Amino acid sequence: MVASLIVSLCQPSCYPHPVEQVEVLETHISWVLLAGDYAYKIKKPVDFGFLDFTRLEQRHFFCDEEIRLNGRFGSGLYLDVVPIGGSLENPILGQQPAIEYAVRMRRFASRDLLDNCLLAGRLSHRHIDHLAHAMAEFHQALPAEDSPLAFGSAEAVIQPVRDNIRQLSPLLDENARTLLNAIATASEREWQRCRAAIDRRRNQGRVRECHGDLHLGNIVLIGDQPCPFDGIEFNDALRWIDVISDIAFLLMDLRHCQRRDLAYRFLNTYLEVTGDYDGVTLLGFYQAYRAMVKAKIVALRAAQNGAVAWHDQCRAYMALALDLLHPGQPALLVTHGLPGCGKTVVSRCIAEKLPAIHLRSDVERKRLFGLKATDRAQDGQALYTAYATAKTYQCLAQLSKTLLAQGCKVIVDAAFLRRRERDAFACLAREQGVPLVIVDITSNDAVQRQRLQNRRNDASDADESVLDHLQRQAEPLADDERQYAVSINNDRDGVESLLVADDWQRLRQRLG
Repeated sequence: MVASLIVSLCQPSCYPHPVEQVEVLETHISWVLLAGDYAYKIKKPVDFGFLDFTRLEQRHFFCDEEIRLNGRFGSGLYLDVVPIGGSLENPILGQQPAIEYAVRMRRFASRDLLDNCLLAGRLSHRHIDHLAHAMAEFHQALPAEDSPLAFGSAEAVIQPVRDNIRQLSPLLDENARTLLNAIATASEREWQRCRAAIDRRRNQGRVRECHGDLHLGNIVLIGDQPCPFDGIEFNDALRWIDVISDIAFLLMDLRHCQRRDLAYRFLNTYLEVTGDYDGVTLLGFYQAYRAMVKAKIVALRAAQNGAVAWHDQCRAYMALALDLLHPGQPALLVTHGLPGCGKTVVSRCIAEKLPAIHLRSDVERKRLFGLKATDRAQDGQALYTAYATAKTYQCLAQLSKTLLAQGCKVIVDAAFLRRRERDAFACLAREQGVPLVIVDITSNDAVQRQRLQNRRNDASDADESVLDHLQRQAEPLADDERQYAVSINNDRDGVESLLVADDWQRLRQRLG
């Protein structure tokens, strides 16, 4: 019935605005009609278990929900819900009684979807940084889950994991089911490891009404700024989730596209804004779940089209899911250098390439005092006393210990100008049984001073007077420390000039 309506709506004369040609896009749950300056999204009358659009009143309700939820991102893409009256053969938009409903959106060019931007080489670091800040601020602004239902509990989050596996199994051949069984076993094991943390984070209010489907194909450049759209409206449990699960889909998608560097740039920027390093322990579990969601969607589409479900794309998602369920090889890196030498730029470059979690002392120091990264200390706020510095290094050590225990590589971006500060982290590395590398960053004095003069909108408050003071106080690396140090000269400008082949080779050798 609805399919015949779609055929009728392909006539340009159906629309109350200029339309030359109607283009139809189809997913496993909807049709999207591109007509002139607008897009009309009509839900398919399907029931996949995780969604039920079989009745007209359900489709109307979920159209309203789609407007409400996606309007939160402030992009202006979502306009209204349009009733479609008349008949299947002669539909009339805006007329009642309605035989169908459509979500009306502003049309955008498919080339501006982030998956297409990535393929075309148009997805920049600036886009990733903006998106990470936007999602961090979006999540922080959301009210904590106050429903009596157990959304986001450990028992709740394992159910869709099991459902994905159950629904995917009959669509696969015997070889694929062997891989699926390995994923099922690893998923249950990782869930058991994470279940206490999942429930604790729910009790702490980390479960919120999120986007729920944040992958590259659901983010578009509007005015050259990435804007999420097409969040989940059809299933409360898939939307009321831990905020770290929300970003896990994007991280998995970037990794699937062989851009782990961009995934870690997004993650580190997001964590720097939110301070939610506690959530990293759940990322492997949630990313694997998201990979299996994509595998299931590939299989469902193939089944709808009469194609063989098991193909390279589905296999790639399943293999990625299994990989994500296994812990990494932890390592601890600490920087050493004066203000203006470029510790943060070098650290960020290393974090994207290894990859690693980037902990920045300037940011964590201000977080301890209730400040945002770019806030400046007010009179009476003793951010830079010996006590405040000691507390900052203690905080960095505790965060590092937690992250190392999760199998993460960690780079701590701090001056580490005193031997006792470096010794504390060397002791931590020994206790955790992980490699330690001191990244010794040097730069010409004139270059450092110029960088400090040019610094704007940065977490660091250091100026030339601070540089002068620290130059007098600094304790150089001792011979025993240089055994596990890598020296990088950072007189060069531009990230692309950092970590040349020799630098990177020495760093990898130190890590073993």
